[in-house]
Amino acid sequence: MEFELLDIIVFVAYALLIIGVGLWVSRGKGDTSEDYFLASKSLPWWAIGASLIAANISAEQYIGMSGSGFALGIAIASYEWMAALTLIIVGKFFLPVFIEKKLYTIPEFIEVRYGKNLKTILAVFWIALFVFVNLTSVLYLGATALDTIIGTGDGSIFMESIIGLALFAAAYSLYGGLSAVAWTDVVQVVLLVIGGLITTYIALEHVASDGNIFHGMVEIYEQVPEKFSMILDKGEIITPNGKDAWWDLPGIAVLVGGLWVANLYYWGFNQYIIQRTLAAKSLKESQKGIVMAGFLKLLIPLITVVPGIIAFVMNADVSGEIVQGVADASFFRGDGTIINDNAAPWLIKEFVPAGLKGLVLAALAAAIVSSLASMLNSTATIFTMDIYKPYIQKGNSEKGLVNVGRITASIALVIAIILAPQLKSLGQVFQYIQEYTGVVSPGILAVFMLGLFWKKTTNKAAIWGVLVSIPIALYFKVGPNGWVESPFFITWPFMYQMMATWILTMLIMVGISYAETGGKDQEKAIKITKGLFKTSPVFNIGSFAIILIIAMLYAMFW
Repeated sequence: MEFELLDIIVFVAYALLIIGVGLWVSRGKGDTSEDYFLASKSLPWWAIGASLIAANISAEQYIGMSGSGFALGIAIASYEWMAALTLIIVGKFFLPVFIEKKLYTIPEFIEVRYGKNLKTILAVFWIALFVFVNLTSVLYLGATALDTIIGTGDGSIFMESIIGLALFAAAYSLYGGLSAVAWTDVVQVVLLVIGGLITTYIALEHVASDGNIFHGMVEIYEQVPEKFSMILDKGEIITPNGKDAWWDLPGIAVLVGGLWVANLYYWGFNQYIIQRTLAAKSLKESQKGIVMAGFLKLLIPLITVVPGIIAFVMNADVSGEIVQGVADASFFRGDGTIINDNAAPWLIKEFVPAGLKGLVLAALAAAIVSSLASMLNSTATIFTMDIYKPYIQKGNSEKGLVNVGRITASIALVIAIILAPQLKSLGQVFQYIQEYTGVVSPGILAVFMLGLFWKKTTNKAAIWGVLVSIPIALYFKVGPNGWVESPFFITWPFMYQMMATWILTMLIMVGISYAETGGKDQEKAIKITKGLFKTSPVFNIGSFAIILIIAMLYAMFW
């Protein structure tokens, strides 16, 4: 992509603004662990809502969701719209318990409800996951996206992009902690939404025969009506590379199946997501922030999925196929396979004018950097509060805890910088590792759900639940793919596998708990009081509006 001076000025101004805001809001703060890790518990609802979305949206979603729109259509929006519904459940039933217990970290809940040993095991697991998978993948995918958009796509600025993104995130997040991260996220989300809407607006203008964006939306619907189906039947959508989309989005399972497992685990028990809700001024502020994030999630498909559908329409032949000679050459690899994820970079490169290109690139950088900063802060929080403080710290120095947090985040970032370039040569291995980290989520979700809402769950049952969930998940995952030939293996989509693993793990935990204590309530059980889940009128009205909008969207695009 050719950048002009105006684009460079816009992008540099964005970078300076983010660093300036991060350092300014951090001035005079950071002397205590509460200041650094929970932003002095002073975040208002609108900062929480913006920060939740900024932490969630990164390069793989900004680029990847457009690629999925190109390949699958609007059905991929289930991940966003069902996330809005999940957020309501998190705000109503999970946050009141977390805030009442005055948690810093998600592993802390495990200690409060079960025991210290399981907490430590899961803390180590999450630190490893954040450093070796999350941070590394965000750097790798972010640098790849920037290399594609502003470089030549052959790795000419790949390493420079990794280092630049890492230093950018470190410039304000290491010093300012969660306060710097959350307040800069407000700016980042504004850029994300504006940059995304600009791309969608310009793309709709170009796809419409008369330049009217509303007519453009009608035209893409008329040309590819199959791309506007939310609940897929088997064989209904075949991706440009010949895969049946049903295996990724298996019909009604997106509403009542395994997508709930992924969403509840991600939004309810993921440190770098939930941490900003723990930093609220109050429970009511936190819940209002959750509602704001829910409304923003409803908007996300318009700025990520719809551009992918537009790119498909503009590159498809008269029969609705992506073929060489008709589609842009950048959509094809050397072996002729189709690069779905080129949808957003192609639109930006071809149609976004000078000046606005710099703004759209700033939006992409905002998506990457905000996620990096959130992951760094959460890695530091878990290590400092769940590993260093109980096992290593001598004395009670709050300043010492903050310094350990900064050092931890710095080391995590250096490791990620070193590992990220290796993913080029280990691409297939990395995809394997990333996919199999999802194998553990049903078991961890089972531990949290029963820990929250079933008083009889024992510590021993929780440990066994985490352990047995992995072979159960592997039974569904490995066997059906032909690695083990047996009549006992059945082929299921991954969403079915997650749901089955979650249910079976909970049943095993219930059985162990009864066998161990005869069904007695545990001393550490969460005490549910009558008023614990009472919510404000603002939360109730906002939640009802979100549910109504989701119902309307599914009714329109069923």
